[in-house]
Amino acid sequence: MTDLFQSAKLDVNAQRPLADRLRPVKLDDVAGQDHLLGSDGALTRLIRAGSLGSLIFWGPPGTGKTTVARLLAQETQLAFAQISAIFTGVAELKKTFETARAQRLAGKNTLLFVDEIHRFNRAQQDSFLPVMEDGTITLIGATTENPSFELNAALLSRARVMIFKALDEAALEKLITRAEEVEGKALPLDAAARRALIAMADGDGRAALTLSEELWRAARKDECFDCDGLAKIVQRRAPIYDKAQEGHYNLISALHKCVRGSDPDAALYYLARMLEAGEDPLFLARRIVRMAVEDIGLADPQALVVANAAKDAYDFLGSPEGELALAQAVIYVATAPKSNAAYVAYKAARRLAQDKGSLTPPKTILNAPTALMREAGYGADYEYDHDAPDGFSGQNYWPEALNRQKLYYPVARGFEREIAKRLEYWQRLRRERGEN
Repeated sequence: MTDLFQSAKLDVNAQRPLADRLRPVKLDDVAGQDHLLGSDGALTRLIRAGSLGSLIFWGPPGTGKTTVARLLAQETQLAFAQISAIFTGVAELKKTFETARAQRLAGKNTLLFVDEIHRFNRAQQDSFLPVMEDGTITLIGATTENPSFELNAALLSRARVMIFKALDEAALEKLITRAEEVEGKALPLDAAARRALIAMADGDGRAALTLSEELWRAARKDECFDCDGLAKIVQRRAPIYDKAQEGHYNLISALHKCVRGSDPDAALYYLARMLEAGEDPLFLARRIVRMAVEDIGLADPQALVVANAAKDAYDFLGSPEGELALAQAVIYVATAPKSNAAYVAYKAARRLAQDKGSLTPPKTILNAPTALMREAGYGADYEYDHDAPDGFSGQNYWPEALNRQKLYYPVARGFEREIAKRLEYWQRLRRERGEN
């Protein structure tokens, strides 16, 4: 009976996914995050200091966020608790906090790992603040979304953001080599197909191991797959180029320049080439948004709306249907009137801010919430533009030591022609009223 039980245990272990079986058991085993876990990494320094503090792990899927959180609890001898924002409501949160308080009374602090923390609403995020402040929990929240946009400022002010990078080719190769050692056999791929599999994983270690597992299951004895065979087995398009190398940058550069040069046909060609190569469509969506703000700007403000809508449409439809939304956006931005005036103006403003960033704004436009500030002249002589003739006071908003500056020069194309007329009109009113 004992032999049967042990055999059953072995079978269950063998059925565990490869990614789970290869989960690192110590921080040194984590691949691809040397900037955090190397000898001089940010997390390594915190561990050495003996004070971890609450953290937000921001990075793509499959980069080790959950594993590192679990190992940090082990390294710092904290009780480990894990919840997911997708499945956890207010009642479950309260129960988790109560358990952590009980653990603390028993002399054991808790590291609470919250997966997909950005999916909690504002009130739910705020509920973490008291237990973070009184030390009931050390929070580690994991997110694939930009914390600046998705997390409350109050939560961010109490936690340090650690950025997890997509695994590079060397890190993915290291993972696959470890998998081969555990399985006791090589991946049934030729050299080109092995590189293609790494590119398909797109920086996701879990994906690389899952793809490897699929291949081992599918391969017959002594069978070795080329790129076409790999694509048939895993049902993914084999990349035409390595997205981390020259082909990736050459084609995205070509696409951007075609849009800037108002050639929608060539732009569509390069978009299609990148999609056929297995490029991440959301990477392309981000670049189309960049084109809209850098090369079109206010000549057609609708370009940014269309580019963002295409990204949302792809999120909603997925591939291949969502690719049409990207194509539509590329046609729109390629045929839109072009202006880099906003781009140039912002760069000039940054240079000015770096050079003259310590100057105080004029007191007339500063609020005066206290009597002392009112006595000091804050807010004095401020003119409310809505009460002025034409809804325009023409007063000077620049620091006195700087005087009025000209940074934005709209072009005579598209909607910026209308903006130029407004600016000329307001400048005329300033002259008529004796303003600078």
